[in-house]
Amino acid sequence: MRFASCTEKIEISGIRKCFEGAIPGSVNLGLGQPDFDTPEHIKRAAIQAIERGQCGYTANCGVPELRSAIARKFCSENKIDCTAEEIMVTSGASEALFLVIAALVDRGDEVLIGDPAFLSYVELTKLVGGRPVGVPLDDELRLDPEDVSKRMTDKTKLLIVNSPSNPTGSVGTADQMRAVAEIAEDRGIAVLSDEVYEHFIYRGEHVSPGRFSDNVITVNAVSKTYAMTGWRLGYLAAKGAALDQLLKIHQYVQACASSISQAAAFAAITGPQDCVAAMRDEFRSRRDLLVEGFQEMGVDLIEPDGAFYLFPRVGDGDAVAEKLGKAGVIVVPGSAFGPGGKEHIRISYAAARSQLEEALRRMKDIL
Repeated sequence: MRFASCTEKIEISGIRKCFEGAIPGSVNLGLGQPDFDTPEHIKRAAIQAIERGQCGYTANCGVPELRSAIARKFCSENKIDCTAEEIMVTSGASEALFLVIAALVDRGDEVLIGDPAFLSYVELTKLVGGRPVGVPLDDELRLDPEDVSKRMTDKTKLLIVNSPSNPTGSVGTADQMRAVAEIAEDRGIAVLSDEVYEHFIYRGEHVSPGRFSDNVITVNAVSKTYAMTGWRLGYLAAKGAALDQLLKIHQYVQACASSISQAAAFAAITGPQDCVAAMRDEFRSRRDLLVEGFQEMGVDLIEPDGAFYLFPRVGDGDAVAEKLGKAGVIVVPGSAFGPGGKEHIRISYAAARSQLEEALRRMKDIL
C-alpha cells in the first residue's frame, strides 16, 4: 500500500509520544486537559437535548441559536464585529484549524508559525503541502511583530497566532496583536488566531487580533474554558467570502458538529460563567505552586501569564523529559513544539494539586 507523500512527511504527535514507556503510577503532566468535571448545567442541557430527540444532523454551520450566541460572544468579549452568518461550529478547534489551513494554503505556500508553537500548526501545514516557517519568539516567549515582518515573502499565505500560548503560557500585548494584524493585512496575508485559552489569563488582558482586521479568522472552542475536551465542539468567525470556502471542506470532512454537543455549548456560552472564573483562579493557584517549586530548585523559567502550561529551560529538554519519565513524571520535551523549544520541557498544571505536589517531589533530584 502506497501512502501520499504529505501524509508520510507528518509526525506522530510529540505529546502522545511522551506517554510511551511511562512507568506504572506516573504523574501525568503531559496532557492539556483540565481535571475538572463539565459543569452540571451544561451536562443537563445535553441530557435534555437527548430526551427531546435532538439526535439528527444539524445545519452544516451549526444550530442557528448557537451561531447567534457565539456571534454575540465575539462582539461583546472580543470586540470582533460579526454576525451569526459569519460563524461556523466545528468538531473541536482541531477541525477548525484544519479547515482554515486547507482552505488557504496551496502546495509550496509558506505559513508563519511561532517557534516554539502548538505542534498541530506545523503538521497540518505539511499535510496540505505547505511549508511551515518558524518565527523565533522574543525574550518573553512572545511573537514579535518585527520578526514576523522580516520573514514574510511573496510565498507567505498565512500567519498563525496563539495567545495565550500553548506551550509557553505567554500572552500577546494589545500592541503586538494590533501590529501583527495590520502588518498581515498590508501584505495581503491571512491571520489564523487560535484563542482557546482566552479565559485563563493571570496577568494582562486577552486581545483578539480580529478586532483590528477583517483579514483574521478567529478559532475558539468550549473544550478548555468549560472543561469539555471530550465533547469536541469548536467554532470560528470568518469575514467576507471566507466562510463559504471553509464550508466546502467542512461539508465533506464532517458535515456538522454533534447535535448534543451543540446543545451543551449553547448552555455553556449563554449560562452562568462563575464556573470559568473558579477554574481560572484554581489554575492560577496551581501555577504559583509550580513556579515557587521550580524557583526553589533554581530552574530557569518565565512565569506564564496565561493558559495552564509552564515552559522551563532545563538544558537538553529531550534528555530531561526522559529522566523525568523514568522517575515517574510525564512531561513533554520542548522540541515537540519546534527547534526553539529544544532546551525546554512543557509541564501542564491542569492536573490536580496533589499530583503537582507529588511531581515536584519526584522532580527535585533531577531538576
